Amino acid sequence: MSRIKILPEILSNKIAAGEVVERPASVVKELLENSIDAGSTRIIIDIENGGRSLIRISDNGSGMNHDDALLSIERYATSKIHNDTDLFSIRTLGFRGEALPSIASVSRFSMITRDRDSETGTHILADGGRIRNVSEAGTPIGTMIEVKQLFFNTPARRKFLKSTNTEMGHIAETISGVALGRPEIGFQLVHNGKKIKNWPLAKDPFDRVSAVFGQDIRSDLHEIELKTEDASVFGWISSPSLTRSSSQKIYLYVNGRFIRDRGLQHALFEGYRGRLMKGRFPVAVLFIQVPYEQLDVNVHPTKHEVRFTGYRKVYETLKASVFKAWDRIDHPKKRSYASEKGVPGRATKAASNFSSDLSSKKHYEEKEIPFQQRYHKASFEIIRPSEKNETISETIHEYHGTEKDKAIKPHKSEENGFKSKSFFTSINVIGQLHNTYIICESENGMVMIDQHAAHERILFEQLKKKSLRNSSPAQKLLIPETIDLGYKETAILEKLIPGLAEFGLEIEPFGGCTFAIKSAPDIISDREIKPLILEIIDKIGDIGFSEGIERTLDNCLILMACHGSIRAGQALSEREMRALMDQLELCENTQHCPHGRPIKASWPLAALEKKFKRIV
Repeated sequence: MSRIKILPEILSNKIAAGEVVERPASVVKELLENSIDAGSTRIIIDIENGGRSLIRISDNGSGMNHDDALLSIERYATSKIHNDTDLFSIRTLGFRGEALPSIASVSRFSMITRDRDSETGTHILADGGRIRNVSEAGTPIGTMIEVKQLFFNTPARRKFLKSTNTEMGHIAETISGVALGRPEIGFQLVHNGKKIKNWPLAKDPFDRVSAVFGQDIRSDLHEIELKTEDASVFGWISSPSLTRSSSQKIYLYVNGRFIRDRGLQHALFEGYRGRLMKGRFPVAVLFIQVPYEQLDVNVHPTKHEVRFTGYRKVYETLKASVFKAWDRIDHPKKRSYASEKGVPGRATKAASNFSSDLSSKKHYEEKEIPFQQRYHKASFEIIRPSEKNETISETIHEYHGTEKDKAIKPHKSEENGFKSKSFFTSINVIGQLHNTYIICESENGMVMIDQHAAHERILFEQLKKKSLRNSSPAQKLLIPETIDLGYKETAILEKLIPGLAEFGLEIEPFGGCTFAIKSAPDIISDREIKPLILEIIDKIGDIGFSEGIERTLDNCLILMACHGSIRAGQALSEREMRALMDQLELCENTQHCPHGRPIKASWPLAALEKKFKRIV
């Protein structure tokens, strides 16, 4: 008896679903791509319980007639591939064996659709891939698909779904990615009857970028554009002052398809060389167009990855487009992308069609302070007071020196035999090395202090101490600042609001995914608060709340201290360096910054004399 058998179609569909349908967001992505391929200009997404109970997507696309509707949920049925040539020159989004049969096999599935040539629509009901009923239905032209009780017949898959907020966060991110690439389509997202996002059709692609990312960052995004024989690149990249702690806000589109590609990300980073701090990532929306026959999109079940015939040429084109943008920004008089009349313009053609006429686009020009000047100025404002006659050292004393709190106890011992009680106050400050390290002379040799790590430790302990005493001084903002977030970020911030208020960072909901910042801790009140909040959200989004709320809030304090501290590359006077040593003396931990990096390094005099052959 043969042990090899042909699997039943229902079982093979479930296996295929395991490749395509990873979670509710996968269903949303596949259905959105089908709606886009159908020529829709308006798509409505209704979600219940993070996609567990219901995913409903309605569009005004071309729809299907009765026969096509029935064929669409059969395996290997597609309207987009007819021969070998089509397979290797795919111009649509929805092909890798088509996903509808896979989705239908693991859900209670419903589809109502009608095309222009049909007087009535077709309504199909299926459970676990088996068609239960087919009937006529009165419906407008277009398609509405409902996916209920996802994975109801594969409980092992269902139990691996995360919380409602987590799954909804993935769905919102998926829709944002699709919406960014299709400004010519309007999108509306509803969760449990509450409207989450509404992005109307945008004639200018940059308006869609602003709608998704928030209006606040418009001035920090710069248009890039380059066309070569091998590829065309168009999009926006952020100023070095606008960065994130992860690469999640980098959106890459190849021939209109949203993809993930580390190599292309690296090309983007190469274009930023010398402009980004280590561990920081830009915000970017980049559209790359290559000949369809030079792109293989059929290499990954979810179509997130593609393969280029001439990958290196695409890589170099992207890198060159970023370099070219910085040359324009840093040397605005050398070359201007604005019109000859001096009136800045923006590309108005839909991003998905940009490659057809790159040369006819107007370009947006934004005057920008050179990065070195901007960075130096911003870092100085962290602790420099508004009064010109005050100094950094006076400010440090104002923040930290007026209270010699008894709760702050010095270490009993230090490395290399130094006593911490008088170590930092006893060493002589000699000067700075590369405006980053403070060089000091100790009784036993030479000591170098990392000025950023030292000040970060000081601010962290001050913030921590005051939060424990519930006495964190805050600066009320004259005009509350608003910040727009995505669904995932909103859920994180809502959990953090009570804890952040204990530190003097008062934030209130302002409707939907918008929040109002009412006050900031005194210590960082001169610093821009929005980037801090975004970094806090990114950090907590990466590590989650598994360590408990206390540890989570400590991570928030660490980021506050980092944002408020003196930067590497910032020149300090001798008085300012001396004040830093005095305040470091009061810290509980004088060895490491809150991130764990060392604050100081020591070289005994004997080791130096041996190095210079004074002793053997």
